[in-house]
Amino acid sequence: MQNYALGYFAAAIGMEVNMSERLAILDCGGQYTKVIDRKIRELGVYTDIFPIGVELSKIRDYDAFILSGGPASVWADGAPEFDPELFSLGKPMLGICYGMQLINDFFGGKVVPNFKTEYGQIEINIDNTSPLFVGLAKREKVLMSHGDAVEKLADGFVRTADTDGVTAGIYNAEKKIAAVQFHPEVDPTVHGVKMLENFVRGICGFKEVYALEDRIETSIRMIREKVGDGKVVVLVSGGVDSAVTAALLVKALKPEQVYGIHIDHGMMRKDESDKICENLAKLGLTQMQRINAEDEFFNTELTIEGEKYDSLSKTCEPEKKRAIIGQMFFNVTEEAAKKLNLDFENAYLGQGTLRPDLIESGNPDVSGYAHKIKTHHNDVGVIRALRDRGHVIETNWDWHKDEVRQVARMLGLDEEIASRQPFPGPGLGVRILCTDKSGRVLDKADVENKLAPLTKLVNELTGGEYSCDLAPIRSVGVQGDHRSYKNMTVLYKNSGDPADADMESLYELARKIPNELDYINRVTLALNCAKNGELCCTPTHIDHDTAELLRELDDITTRHLMNKKIAQCFAVLVPITAHADKKYSVAMRAVCTTDFMTAQSAMPGVDFPVDALKAARAEIIDRFGDVISLVLYDVTGKPPATVEYE
Repeated sequence: MQNYALGYFAAAIGMEVNMSERLAILDCGGQYTKVIDRKIRELGVYTDIFPIGVELSKIRDYDAFILSGGPASVWADGAPEFDPELFSLGKPMLGICYGMQLINDFFGGKVVPNFKTEYGQIEINIDNTSPLFVGLAKREKVLMSHGDAVEKLADGFVRTADTDGVTAGIYNAEKKIAAVQFHPEVDPTVHGVKMLENFVRGICGFKEVYALEDRIETSIRMIREKVGDGKVVVLVSGGVDSAVTAALLVKALKPEQVYGIHIDHGMMRKDESDKICENLAKLGLTQMQRINAEDEFFNTELTIEGEKYDSLSKTCEPEKKRAIIGQMFFNVTEEAAKKLNLDFENAYLGQGTLRPDLIESGNPDVSGYAHKIKTHHNDVGVIRALRDRGHVIETNWDWHKDEVRQVARMLGLDEEIASRQPFPGPGLGVRILCTDKSGRVLDKADVENKLAPLTKLVNELTGGEYSCDLAPIRSVGVQGDHRSYKNMTVLYKNSGDPADADMESLYELARKIPNELDYINRVTLALNCAKNGELCCTPTHIDHDTAELLRELDDITTRHLMNKKIAQCFAVLVPITAHADKKYSVAMRAVCTTDFMTAQSAMPGVDFPVDALKAARAEIIDRFGDVISLVLYDVTGKPPATVEYE
């Protein structure tokens, strides 16, 4: 049996799992497909992931199915194709978001576009006598991310949930088919796990248990089968992902087979590389190299897949920055490997790739339909080519961040590593927003079509409590399973200390703005001033000075705000200013999440003390007030924004 969820690893050794109860997740291109997989496995049910268009012969013997969300529309050209006989198998089925629309459409219902757009956490009405919702309240908070909606129910289905006239859940008791418009698999759906449990243990009647320990042993067995007596060069950033990869490789292979390489590309956090090398020595990596490569990363011109790229220090476009950094990682690693008399025609490259990395990169081996949200440095073209040749070892391929942390503890790694907050491979390179533009770049059309409706909406929603501006820069978001690259809003409190604002109402405002205005995906609060002129762009690029400035701003942010409730906390250098004599602004970002596929902005006064926010603001202004214009706090969840800005 080929396990699609484990990708090439399982295919390489023909892995078999001795479970009689099996659930197939049919991927329609959703960004949360692997979260569904993880949540169902946490409930002790064995799962595999297949594309929705899989040949029916490969899934006919599965005992139940979940249809994921996805970016397509059931009524549009290019919607994912599937075998209609799927619905004749008589197996229990759960449709999620697009999956619900597909089910309703197939059985004769009607799905329409722009019926009501909903992004973020919404409160819905539910029928708690329906099997999917047994044990829940009549009102539940859930995560919505959709533009299309069900207008007419299919025959044989009853409505089991709704939100202001929009169908949010349906059920067919005879067919044992349940479906929901929202995402029960993610944390903002407060009792989503209970809904999934009701499906697998109630509607499906599953009784077996499948544990994480089984997958660790499978991973070790696969490493040994694949590598044999070969050698592996493992890239170690210092984060938990690469640390677990290194630990699994050391556990599975002989010490002399594993070579660790840490590359300091000039975009690490403060004192990061020193701490990393100290920790890696404890892992049993006896063969370890530290490479200082700032100059190469910043100033090398490249040709990538036939296209010429300027150096990183001259590049502004986020995807190109990621491509350059990813290619440079490979180039520097390959050069280091050659000095060890290794090459990737014979040796293997080990890296801590997670399943979400591949889903967000739109990797075709993971999903036939997922939209690219951002390119991860460990899934650029040169890595995919090496993977195609069978020379990449990715021990975490089937895991999410919280599972990797569990594995780290099970392997005996220090808690300092196991609980270490994530740091992207491109490092500060994707936290320095770059632009060649200068001045107020919003044209007349932007002011009329974007800023004016935003100003009107904020006035209507807050009664004049806040002013606003449309930042003349864009950041990456995820909306309706699509990548978005849209404007950021800056909110200014017209009186009083912004840090003392009513955060509940502010966060509700931040949710409503992107829902009402489709050109916005991120909302920030100015902490250090009321509105003071228009926001202007400052030409900004990655170089030693901007990296060093952000290193210090990031250190201030994390020292004051980070705690055990917060999953990730960092600073972003933003190339905008509201003061003619200052160059940049800084956005502080802190999020609460378990899987990073969805996240909530950490709320001052709830997830960390308001005094901590004030202290961070004060230190930034005291030390860098000569160059920093606005001190911003990001109050947007994922969706509609991503955790990172690029």
